[in-house]
Amino acid sequence: MGVLNVTPDSFSDGGRFHAPDQALDQAAQMVAAGVDIVDIGGESTRPGAAPVSEQQELDRVLPVLEGLRQRFDVWISVDTSSPAVMRAAATAGADMLNDVRALSREGALAAAVDTGLPVCLMHMQGEPANMQSDPRYDDVVNQVVGYLTERRDAALAAGIPAGRIVLDPGFGFGKTLEHNLALVRALPGLAELGHPLLVGLSRKSMLGRITGRPVDQRLGASVAAALLCAQRGAQIIRVHDVAETVDALAVWQAVMRIGSVSESRESVK
Repeated sequence: MGVLNVTPDSFSDGGRFHAPDQALDQAAQMVAAGVDIVDIGGESTRPGAAPVSEQQELDRVLPVLEGLRQRFDVWISVDTSSPAVMRAAATAGADMLNDVRALSREGALAAAVDTGLPVCLMHMQGEPANMQSDPRYDDVVNQVVGYLTERRDAALAAGIPAGRIVLDPGFGFGKTLEHNLALVRALPGLAELGHPLLVGLSRKSMLGRITGRPVDQRLGASVAAALLCAQRGAQIIRVHDVAETVDALAVWQAVMRIGSVSESRESVK
């Protein structure tokens, strides 16, 4: 999943793709690099970000979504918590909804059901404006699992089929470095909830804390994090650097395929 922020204040790209033409050019590079899903976001959810109006979000997202749908045969996800944006995105041809608030806003669950689209439910403690002020948990893994289970059950009860639900532990959304690392280690257990896992660690501050590098120098750490998460059961890896991550995952998958063939041969000797 390639990140396509169409906001003027995203943490990683500083609004480089705010204009529709720039966003479509970036999407073309992602498609050429082998992206499976392009995730369009019209509201920054970086730490400290202020909310935007539904109309602002619609004005940012829809022209890019419509342009993508016309030009590329690729899955398109829309990163939104707004019921109005969900409905408009579905009408414009979106394939998936990605909600950092797990359909908890008033009307969001009903809107998602009406679209019939797959949804990603993410865990976040607090709101972007305050989520990194002082995040605290008694047991971060159990609390994230409990929240995702509760939101999953609400989605099921509302009529979203189990096969259209994706879960995201929300790395960096109201979590310290220690919380994030605990969740990486716990990914195999999260996968046992029975839904595909989406993870997004690309360029995040936790990687800066580990490496000491600024946001524009976290490529190596981002690719390493993507591989670690894939090895632990994540099925959708949300990244900024598509080409490098696709290559790294291809090498890992090739090794795993060869390993599986060798093990199968040994088992029948």
